[in-house]
Amino acid sequence: MSSNNAMIPSERIEKAILLIRGEKVLLDRDLARLYGVSTSVMNKAVTRNIDRFPSDFMLQLTKEEFSNLKFHFGISKWGGTRKLPRAFTEQGVAMLSSVLKSKRAVRVNIEMIGKYNA
Repeated sequence: MSSNNAMIPSERIEKAILLIRGEKVLLDRDLARLYGVSTSVMNKAVTRNIDRFPSDFMLQLTKEEFSNLKFHFGISKWGGTRKLPRAFTEQGVAMLSSVLKSKRAVRVNIEMIGKYNA
C-alpha cells in the first residue's frame, strides 16, 4: 500500500510504539483508536481468545509501569482507566486482526507491519 493511500500516517504509528521490558509494543488504547473500536471492545475480543496471545505477543503492564507511563504522558490522557493496560508486540498486533475480524483491522495491520523494525 503506498503512503498516499495509507489509512494512518506512518508517524502516528511510529510515535505510538513504546519500549517496555525490552520489547517494542503498542498499548491497547492506541491500537483500539487505530482500529476504530473502543478499548473495552478490543480487550473483550482478546479475553475471549486469550489462548492466541502468549506472553511474547502481549504484556499486562504492572502498576509501576503504568505509573511511569502516566507520569511520562500526563495523567489527563488516561482518564478513568480502571484496569492496567495491555501492550502488544508485533506478533500480538498481527493476531489482533484475526480476533477483531474487521476489514479495517486487517488494513491497519498491513500498514503497521514493519513499523516495529523501523
